[in-house]
Amino acid sequence: MVISVVTPSETDVFVIGGGPAGLAAALAARQAGLNVILADRAQPPIDKACGEGLMPDALDALCRIGVSLGSGNGICFRGIRFLDDKLEAEATFSNHSFGLGVRRTRLHRILVERSMEAGIVMLWGRKIEALDPTGVIVDGRTVRCRWIVGADGFHSSVRRWAGLAPDWMGTRRIGLRHHFRVRPWTEYVEVYWRKDCQAYVTPVGVDEVCVATIGREDIRASDLVGMFPVLASRLGGAELIGSARGAISMSARLPSVVAGRVALVGDASGSVDAITGEGLALAFRQANSLATALAAGDLKKYDASHRRMGRLPRLMARTLLLFDGNDRLRRIAFRRLAAHPRIFSRLLDVHVGSLRRSALTTIAQPSLHADTERKVWRLPQNGLF
Repeated sequence: MVISVVTPSETDVFVIGGGPAGLAAALAARQAGLNVILADRAQPPIDKACGEGLMPDALDALCRIGVSLGSGNGICFRGIRFLDDKLEAEATFSNHSFGLGVRRTRLHRILVERSMEAGIVMLWGRKIEALDPTGVIVDGRTVRCRWIVGADGFHSSVRRWAGLAPDWMGTRRIGLRHHFRVRPWTEYVEVYWRKDCQAYVTPVGVDEVCVATIGREDIRASDLVGMFPVLASRLGGAELIGSARGAISMSARLPSVVAGRVALVGDASGSVDAITGEGLALAFRQANSLATALAAGDLKKYDASHRRMGRLPRLMARTLLLFDGNDRLRRIAFRRLAAHPRIFSRLLDVHVGSLRRSALTTIAQPSLHADTERKVWRLPQNGLF
């Protein structure tokens, strides 16, 4: 239940945007000892098209701001499985770590409840009109603040008001999310591939899976039989739960994510294509880094940290989008990964942050030989992922 609160006249940090990125930024700043107000025009819980799988690094980043998610909040998964026609390759998280499939609305409720417990003032259903020299204008009234955090999504108003614009935009793709009433058949997040599109299957309940499709065009539930017959057979005519929800998936990069006392987090600060599954994990890591910079009174530290955090996800997005558009390259790579699951698992470890990127130079030693083509497969110097 949302409780109406009186708008304070001032605060240390004002967060604009009440999705997971904004709530995480607010919690991290509060944990750093700062007073925080968060505002959003919507009412919770806020839903959004999402694959609904949190990787181990996302769960770790949440733990650092006091949010611990266990199996009682979703369904654990132990790795990633790629499927392309008859090809299958799977990688398992190391050190007994796990990911968690959790409904987006449930995650939002948990973050809202934790924010209330932390003493964050939340203004739901409020119109954010503009920034002014002393703070933020909310419903015609100025709230004075030292720092302003823009967490208002891909089409961020805060970014526009602060004069921060992307200098690079990637390929525009369309993501659609469906839920099906069916018992999960695997302990992995499964990614079904075909040229120019993918379908991600994440277990989110004892009798429910999330199917998120991403491609150049809309991919509806009715299209799955023709496009992904193996997945359709797994679903077996399962009941659709609720309606589809869609969003644009695109990589975007900003030259800077700070301007004066304004900082951006989440999709407002740039994004990577949803093919990486890194959106929420990246936002949660940004929230922790931003809180450290706010406590030190130096947003330049956050700007530099944000740039470093985005390098590996952008590299991964470029690599996977190469697979997306090239059947032959993708199938060669998948055959190698299927033949050498340990290497696939170590690449996954790099992706989720449990293994340093520098380890990529030794992952493929000794060289791997393709059984079918008798050629040596070597990882590129900048890493496969």
